[in-house]
Amino acid sequence: MKSSLSRQRIEAAGKKGKDLSICVVGAGNGGLAMAGHLGVLGFDVRLFNRTDAALSGVRWHGGVHMSGAVHGFGPVALATSDISLALRGADLVMIVTPATAHAELARCMAPYLEDGQVVVLNPGRTGGALEFRRALGLAGARGEPVIAEAQTLLYASRAISRHEARIFKIKNGVPVAALPSYWTPEVLNLLDSAFPQFIAGSNVLATSLENIGAVFHPALTILNAGWIEATRGDFDYYLQGITPSVAIFLEKVDEDRMAVARRLGVRSSTAREWLYLSYDAPGDTLYEAIHNTAAYRGIKAPQSIAHRYISEDVPMSLVPISSIGAMLGVPTPSIDMVIELGSILHGVDYRAVGRTVERLGLEGMSVEDIHRLAMDPDS
Repeated sequence: MKSSLSRQRIEAAGKKGKDLSICVVGAGNGGLAMAGHLGVLGFDVRLFNRTDAALSGVRWHGGVHMSGAVHGFGPVALATSDISLALRGADLVMIVTPATAHAELARCMAPYLEDGQVVVLNPGRTGGALEFRRALGLAGARGEPVIAEAQTLLYASRAISRHEARIFKIKNGVPVAALPSYWTPEVLNLLDSAFPQFIAGSNVLATSLENIGAVFHPALTILNAGWIEATRGDFDYYLQGITPSVAIFLEKVDEDRMAVARRLGVRSSTAREWLYLSYDAPGDTLYEAIHNTAAYRGIKAPQSIAHRYISEDVPMSLVPISSIGAMLGVPTPSIDMVIELGSILHGVDYRAVGRTVERLGLEGMSVEDIHRLAMDPDS
């Protein structure tokens, strides 16, 4: 159980409101958007990125120019590649990087994270909080931060340049869960002054298994590989890339995800239901719901299949679902097919480098054991 000092710190931070000190980790599409959004809202923002050159535009301009759903200039007090400086005294740490970076970031942060600091993975993909906490422990972290994960990224956004970001849409509601789950109310209280869109997830199993990027990203990129390579991604990724036939296969991937969730006793929305809850997009089929999602208009496909929609979402989203399914006796044939195709196209054995039950610390566990871990890892 976290110390009383940790509880006092997180509760005190929740009362700070706009005086909250927030560290955003990652200066890509989502991180730049989040740093700029927080700056526009008037928060004290520091931005960390491991590659210092990516911060040059923010440093030169003193912040991020925002357009779209958030408009204006968001000041950034500090843009640094020094992780100790970025974390020092921060109340909230919002990690907005590909999930492939989570374990390494945990190792880098381990010496500097403090009691009661709240670290939120945006998003965790599948098993992010479990992997991050395990990596912190293996690295010998001395502080006791509170680890949480969001079910998905809050924004549909793109970085226009190194100092400009456009948010196409802010989702209506994004579940967040802490590890252990009893810390979730305190985490949400802390987040609320900046992000009222965050809502309570029941636990990190629910936020992990409702990973819709696992459904939309890798299979869609693989099925459109020819078009992506022929046009360098010059088409609307979702609205043109998802035809009726492609949508049928995405539904099969979604059925595999839902089967694993059911075996774990986790209530999860289908991809079609998720589109309605997140974007008010109705539809009797997944194809109809996607084509009724206004936020997807104008979002271009990747310029190459050498993209995180495969290199991140296969090992960090699909491999853990497949691995958990295999351990619990749940077949995932469509997901397994995507893992195999992604591995062939990239020449990488994504099962060997991905989040398996071994890497998540779940090997040999029963469903009851896994739920106990999500509720209180220290029990």
